[in-house]
Amino acid sequence: MTGDGRGDTRTRILDAAAQMIANGPGEEISLRAVCAEVGVKMPTLYHFFGNKQGLLEAVMDRGFDLYLAEKEAHESSGDPIQDLRDGWDAHVAFGVANPGFYTLMYGKVVPGYSPAAQSRPSQILRGLTERAAAQGRLVVSAEQAAAHILVTNIGVTLRMIILAEEDWELSRSVREGAIAAITGTGTDSSPRSIMHLALEYANARPDVLGQEETAMLSAWLRRLSDSQ
Repeated sequence: MTGDGRGDTRTRILDAAAQMIANGPGEEISLRAVCAEVGVKMPTLYHFFGNKQGLLEAVMDRGFDLYLAEKEAHESSGDPIQDLRDGWDAHVAFGVANPGFYTLMYGKVVPGYSPAAQSRPSQILRGLTERAAAQGRLVVSAEQAAAHILVTNIGVTLRMIILAEEDWELSRSVREGAIAAITGTGTDSSPRSIMHLALEYANARPDVLGQEETAMLSAWLRRLSDSQ
């Protein structure tokens, strides 16, 4: 807080807007109502946030801060594919618990515009798919894998919010379908698919064969797969 209370005023405006969004998921907030709640004039709000979009982006930043704090509280399993599963579940759980923040973070769509705050969790997701790609466990690029996981994850979460009904069986089914698509471990019985399934299985359990043996097996399987 600054000596003249300016920092406190900005925080109180942000708190009021965030609370209104949390209380009314998907509803438009009134700047006048925010100002009335805090006891300030409209020029004060414009001074700190510029306009309504500036205020909404500040609230969105707070939502992503909350989301990332919850994600960081979970320890990595050490396996990038399992971490994708855990991250998926955490994403859905956050959206269901915070529909107001979530619909602002991912439900407000403007063609050609992506809020800067969205890049933070996307970078974490891309880091996991890059690790999986480095282990030879993807049949698509790391970028495509991250996009595949993100869009399906958002779709499932928004569906639960829209219906106001949790459906974890659906979430798990779509999650596993998305992972199968990027790792090539679906129901296809072709030799290439079977080799990718073996590759995924071995890398998900490196303690069974040992790190060195798993790496050797992975290299052999990738060579066989590339020869198809």
